[in-house]
Amino acid sequence: MTESCHTDLMAEEQMEIEGLKMHKQILLEDIEKLKNQIENVMADIQDFKSAEDTKMLEREKRFCSGKKKFNMDPKKDMHLRILKAFVELHEFSDLNLVQALRQFLWSFRLPGEAQKIDRMMEAFATRYCNCNANVFQSTDTCYILSFAIIMLNTSLHNPNVKDKTSLERFISMNRGINNGQDLPDELLTNLYNSIRNEPFKIPEDDGNDLTHTFFNPDREGWLLKLGGRVKTWKRRWFILTDNCLYYFEFTTDKEPRGIIPLENLCVREVMFPRKPYCLELYNPNSRGQKIKACKTETDGRVVEGKHQSYTICAASAEERDDWIESIRASITKDPFYDLVSIRKKKVINKVPEK
Repeated sequence: MTESCHTDLMAEEQMEIEGLKMHKQILLEDIEKLKNQIENVMADIQDFKSAEDTKMLEREKRFCSGKKKFNMDPKKDMHLRILKAFVELHEFSDLNLVQALRQFLWSFRLPGEAQKIDRMMEAFATRYCNCNANVFQSTDTCYILSFAIIMLNTSLHNPNVKDKTSLERFISMNRGINNGQDLPDELLTNLYNSIRNEPFKIPEDDGNDLTHTFFNPDREGWLLKLGGRVKTWKRRWFILTDNCLYYFEFTTDKEPRGIIPLENLCVREVMFPRKPYCLELYNPNSRGQKIKACKTETDGRVVEGKHQSYTICAASAEERDDWIESIRASITKDPFYDLVSIRKKKVINKVPEK
């Protein structure tokens, strides 16, 4: 090969090498541009995620603030506009009624008075129907069924309720509540099974020292209880719910020290030396016999109560009278019976729109 040919070959190779270098440089520049574009996209995604997180945090903050206000002072904050705003923080779309109730009842503590619960459940039913337009024919239907589910939860999971509601009875008690028509058995069966498999959870307290062990108490507060065998007064936290009177040593206790079923009992004002504001629980038909109750000993054993009657002391005459009235109401009737039965008659007798 001549020197001229060799020189030409080297020149071609050099040009090819230079071309490859230029191509490499272009590829590197393209890669750098892609990296920058990816970084920009990732930054946009991160900004969007941060904005969504901020919205969620703000929503959670408002939600917790509303929850705390309800828990701290339900009398002050039951204004209907505040209630409406609080309930609208919940998103119930595509949830069945039990799922929505789980979310709702977990978000705050229901007050004890029937009228306040009526307002809150009315607001819940309205919100649920707005989020799920085609499930029920009216908010009344949602309201009635919600109460039926809450009562079902108590029936199935409260150990003091002996007569457990069956699926057949649950379906039967909800006949005609959809503006005079029946709800699908499949829907009611699914709701029943959901509650049977998992009871409602009640929120733990977040700073307000109150027990949340029992759902929707009729009344609660500190009282003095006279001992059965040893006649000393002990300060106890009493909760009245589900036709039973529970008492605790501390408000934070998860289990009661004692349980007094109110079935067959009566309550009355009673005079006691040096204790002017007392009431007595007694069985008018079994004088001299121990009341069927139980208590937990310090070693954890659950034993039968020793009382033939229970003497309890309040801090004032007004407080004593309020407890007597609440206990009598618990013994004689369900405080929600009238609320639900009136609405139930209304929807069952309503002529369906054609």
